[in-house]
Amino acid sequence: MKIYISDNSFSYDMHSLTKAFYPREDVEICSVDETGDFLYRVELAESMLGEISVKNEEEERPKYKNKIKRSVYCLLSDITGKKLPWGTLTGIRPTKLPMGMLAEGKSDEEIFEFLRDEYLVSDEKIELAISIAKKELGIIESLHGTKGYSIYIGIPFCPTTCLYCSFTSNAISKWKDKVDDYIECLKKEIDYVADEFSDRIIDTIYIGGGTPTTLLPYQFDELFDYIREKLDLSYCKEITVEAGRPDSITEEKLESLKRNGVTRISVNPQTMNEDTLRLIGRAHTVEQFRDAFHLARKYFDNINTDLILGLPGESDDMVKYTFDEIGKLAPDSITVHSMAIKRAAHMDEYLKAHPEIKSEITDYMMEAQMICAKDLNMSPYYLYRQKNMTGNYENTGYSSEGKEGIYNILIMEEIQTIVALGAGTVTKRVYGDGRIERCDNVKDVALYMEKIDEMIERKRKLFAD
Repeated sequence: MKIYISDNSFSYDMHSLTKAFYPREDVEICSVDETGDFLYRVELAESMLGEISVKNEEEERPKYKNKIKRSVYCLLSDITGKKLPWGTLTGIRPTKLPMGMLAEGKSDEEIFEFLRDEYLVSDEKIELAISIAKKELGIIESLHGTKGYSIYIGIPFCPTTCLYCSFTSNAISKWKDKVDDYIECLKKEIDYVADEFSDRIIDTIYIGGGTPTTLLPYQFDELFDYIREKLDLSYCKEITVEAGRPDSITEEKLESLKRNGVTRISVNPQTMNEDTLRLIGRAHTVEQFRDAFHLARKYFDNINTDLILGLPGESDDMVKYTFDEIGKLAPDSITVHSMAIKRAAHMDEYLKAHPEIKSEITDYMMEAQMICAKDLNMSPYYLYRQKNMTGNYENTGYSSEGKEGIYNILIMEEIQTIVALGAGTVTKRVYGDGRIERCDNVKDVALYMEKIDEMIERKRKLFAD
């Protein structure tokens, strides 16, 4: 599919909006030599599908852009017969607008009208965004904002790589003899954090991956002993570890996590259907997940489970079964991800090679997650969106009262500096005026360890003034 536009500064927005309507199409943005009004044309298989022209009446550029996006949305909606739940919103943070308006003292009615008229968002998603914005604001007020900071520690090892995964992940079987060296590099980064942020307060620590529970108990002890030795955790409200894969969990590891002050863990089945688990490369069974969850419950009173909608071949009934089975376990929070097909993951190649297998999300599936959360007395507390999400939906976190994942809110709302340690991680510096700057660590584990001093120097430059 080719998109012809007369103003290349809108290329990203036009590409994102078109992909929302045509997620499986390769969309190419092309320039046309036009003057005057903004021109947008859509062509597919040599046949023109539509064209719009939007007159610029010297409006502010953001308003002009929104007018164009609304016009394009209406064109594509007419062509496809689809309506997108989030309308013309293409960013990853749908709660940003309602949060800002709430902070300005706007009423729910004013926010509702603005999101509906300006961005064509559905009533259901507006209500969701407003409720989550209120929940997030209440939690954020209890933290230290830009005076505080959070730490992310990446453990880039997994038992196997899942079909849908695009994160930094390396088979632990190939790296088990190098994990101790990797932890030594994390210690060097921790030394830098202890020096640079000695006058700031740690609000949360999140250890993700990969699968952090590929570490052995003594390795957890060593890492946490060093964290406590070097950093003041007196005001830390949350320490989360992604236990993630049930096939990486043992009682000894759970004992180590509990002993070391971890307050929240994730045990993630993604689905409760055996056939899907095998297809996506999860080397565990549903029963192994149940066993791991019950084992974790002996040690933790705050357990999250991650689930994915839009896994290949999953029907409404299969998704309902997953939520029914999760409901029986009664986790403290559920994070529901809408499948995002990424080029860096094997899922993209798999679906192209097997066009008979669909990755789809239905309204029924979205309703099933809300019913499950309601039955567990959970409410939504954060959400975010990604490129190329199936059905143009969202990822939503639900939790029982007081069991919210605080780090999840902080990383999404970008109101606090996140210092990221480990291979493939990205540090975000948030300034008092809301400005954000980033620096990254290389993804390759061997290169990260070889150039650890350079990784630290990147952070030093980021926080130099």
